[in-house]
Amino acid sequence: MKLDGRRFSNNVEDRRGRSGGAKIAGFGGIGALIIGAIVVWLMGGDPTSVINRDSSFATASEIRGDYQPTQQEEEYANFAKQILAGTEDVWTEEFKKMGLTYRAPKMVLYTGSVNSACGSATSAVGPFYCSGDETLYIDLSFFDQMEKQMKAGGDFAFAYVIAHEVGHHVQHLLGTLDKTHSEMAQVSETEANRISVRTELQADFLAGVWAYHDNKMFGSLEPGDIEEGLNAASKIGDDYLQKQAQGYAVPETFNHGRSDQRVRWLEKGASTGDIRYGDTFTPSYSSL
Repeated sequence: MKLDGRRFSNNVEDRRGRSGGAKIAGFGGIGALIIGAIVVWLMGGDPTSVINRDSSFATASEIRGDYQPTQQEEEYANFAKQILAGTEDVWTEEFKKMGLTYRAPKMVLYTGSVNSACGSATSAVGPFYCSGDETLYIDLSFFDQMEKQMKAGGDFAFAYVIAHEVGHHVQHLLGTLDKTHSEMAQVSETEANRISVRTELQADFLAGVWAYHDNKMFGSLEPGDIEEGLNAASKIGDDYLQKQAQGYAVPETFNHGRSDQRVRWLEKGASTGDIRYGDTFTPSYSSL
């Protein structure tokens, strides 16, 4: 991506080097943590299923005096601030077209653990969006995991992560997120998973819409960028992740979408740039 000269977002809070005092259960071993981070990232609309709400686990944030970010981490931080600024510019204009006012989310950079309005979490949950405080949370080491463990690196792949979470914020502002969460609480687990898939695929579509307009505004995309994003999307489908983790897939437990679905909706958003084509809730589930 070409980002030279691009502005940095002011809606970023840097909590790196602080301890959120959080604990999280359910993931064991380094490999499981990596898979867990990827899976929960795609649950960006509802990270509370793995974020600890027990206040007995939380402690006041403390600044670690010995914390020194690496040069790579600083580059990731600057990159994230520029991408967030790009989402602000794009969605401000897109909301104007709809006769609405865009309210930009905040992004918190953290290391290790963090407290949010949705609860406290460790970096094992991966990047997530909390509608309670309209904030994206990201431990920048996730980008290293994408590149080294997932083989899904590249600047646009990293931008896709941020744009996906901003997509959940867009859903929140448009009322979609609250509606889907309410519906999910009233149906069976299988049906709730299907609603989750629809929600996540739409966030992928919205990430693609952002990419289309960011490129139109700034000429940001370079040859191979979209392919990086599509490769990342293919590596985070439920079917791919489950096969990697246990050797087989269980479709009724999917709550993010298959690899081919994630690729298709991201590509659709990036090729059309039109939010009107992002209805993932009306089509039959089998046709998504």
